[in-house]
Amino acid sequence: QVQLVESGGGLVQAGGSLRLSCAASGRTFGSSTMGWFRQAPGKEREFVAAISWHGFTIDYADSVKGRFTISRNNAINTLYLQISSLKPEDTAVYYCAARITATMSRRDYDYSYWGQGTQVTVSS
Repeated sequence: QVQLVESGGGLVQAGGSLRLSCAASGRTFGSSTMGWFRQAPGKEREFVAAISWHGFTIDYADSVKGRFTISRNNAINTLYLQISSLKPEDTAVYYCAARITATMSRRDYDYSYWGQGTQVTVSS
């Protein structure tokens, strides 16, 4: 079992930055592929970024590449998403998710555990 709790969301002006955190409990964090997804009002949940258990393999959606940075600290069971150069279209609830295998995936149904989400709102 993995429990995930996101934090760090908020209201920010366009061009600003935030760092989202995802605190994980459970023994399997260090061996799990982790991902960030987001869901804007009226839209489907979409992939943002994923990181392998060792942190050496990273994948980003094209829409965030160069602006978002995913990272993890297995020593403290925490996943991060540094989001910069924010745009109003980045407004969404951001979720972290855990996939209890070593393979990377962009599909939300491949992730077994989810946090409750943290709201990011970008004003223009």
